[in-house]
Amino acid sequence: MPSVAVKLYSVFFKFLLKHRLQNRIQSPLDESNHPFGVTSRPEESVAAANPSFTDGVATKDIHIDPLTSLSVRIFLPDTCLVSPDSDFKSQWKSRIRATEKQADSEFRSATHDPNHALPRRSSYEPSGTANAVPKTEDHRRNSYGCTNDDLNVKSESGVYRGYSPSIGNCRKLPVMLQFHGGGFVSGSNDSVANDFFCRRIAKLCDVIILAVGYRLAPENRYPASFEDGLKVLHWLAKQANLAECSKSLGHTRGGGGADLRKSDVHGHIADAFGASLVEPWLAGHGDPSRCVLLGVSCGANIADYVARKAVEGGKLLDPVKVVAQVLMYPFFIGSVPTHSEIKLANSYFYDKAMCILAWKLFLPEEEFSLDHPAANPLIPDRGPPLKLMPPTLTVVAEHDWMRDRAIAYSEELRKVNVDAPVLEYKDAVHEFATLDMLLKTPQAQACAEDIAIWAKKYISLRGHEFSY
Repeated sequence: MPSVAVKLYSVFFKFLLKHRLQNRIQSPLDESNHPFGVTSRPEESVAAANPSFTDGVATKDIHIDPLTSLSVRIFLPDTCLVSPDSDFKSQWKSRIRATEKQADSEFRSATHDPNHALPRRSSYEPSGTANAVPKTEDHRRNSYGCTNDDLNVKSESGVYRGYSPSIGNCRKLPVMLQFHGGGFVSGSNDSVANDFFCRRIAKLCDVIILAVGYRLAPENRYPASFEDGLKVLHWLAKQANLAECSKSLGHTRGGGGADLRKSDVHGHIADAFGASLVEPWLAGHGDPSRCVLLGVSCGANIADYVARKAVEGGKLLDPVKVVAQVLMYPFFIGSVPTHSEIKLANSYFYDKAMCILAWKLFLPEEEFSLDHPAANPLIPDRGPPLKLMPPTLTVVAEHDWMRDRAIAYSEELRKVNVDAPVLEYKDAVHEFATLDMLLKTPQAQACAEDIAIWAKKYISLRGHEFSY
């Protein structure tokens, strides 16, 4: 059974959540006053983005849609900078030192000043700073926010400065889209709890995480959050294509005569094109062909929707390929109750009555039904054939009333030969691995490690990678 502390906190948590949900029903917000939607609530504590590797993961926030409040927080582990292989690491460092020495010598010769130091520029400094690199042919800023000779990817303070395409050995990491929980009406991608969880997963799985700040209800009802999840997947595909386009344009430099003038024009196009559109962390280190979706509670519903749309989209999303998804205690429900929905209706933190209240806030009044495609995964004709779905890991908790429907969905996937295991954790409650007060428990740590072991079967370049 859960501890006494968990039981007491559950009572307090349910009281506050019920009060907030009822206030939103009694005082519905006019969507016209929130044309961009909201992605967080005033009562939620937020962790600031930190573009340094002080704890092994750097983060930054990006607003990716000018028409809505949709945003992502990027979690970049420091393993992207060097290979775990010691021989490769030493070669990579030697290459950096040799290239820096050569670039410094060439620049000093160009300035005819033997005491002149090679200026460095951070990708976070404005273009008009005194430290900016002169725009010579050899030292022009490239399309990724740094100079081709700026190979010091980390400053003394640990802040990540971007990357240089001339470093051919920077590691490419899989990309994971993460959708937070909160019943569609609360939670955020930059909350303290979600930030801690994503950092943990990024380090264990060795992936770049895009935590999606989707729009919340009731300001934006269904299908707003689902469309936001799909929009981020399309944005990821666009980023990959823009990065390749910028690189190919940049590689035209180096000819002579007319070819040189043409390559210089192309170089300027690449610089202007990439500087405003290409996200350097993803361009430098992201491998969208190994994309994983991870959803927590209601975020699992969004992840499952995005996975189905990715299957339908097929090559339209190239080079993005969803190779697996993880559904953590998905927020499923249905009109015909399961055994767990009857037995555990008053379970910890999120009881059934409160969740139905959240569904009423999320679904439009004319569409409200517990068998809505967003709510019940077991209804027929919900999407593409299940046999086309990616491998799906489902995490459930013993004391969660939603567990049986999640297990039933996993069984349907296995019937059509989809790899769809279920991890059930004893004496666990809903959101046991992601709720703020439970994040540091041994069970939460074990769950994250289990997810990493399973996910690496599909994202490791060497296949089944059980030893890491």
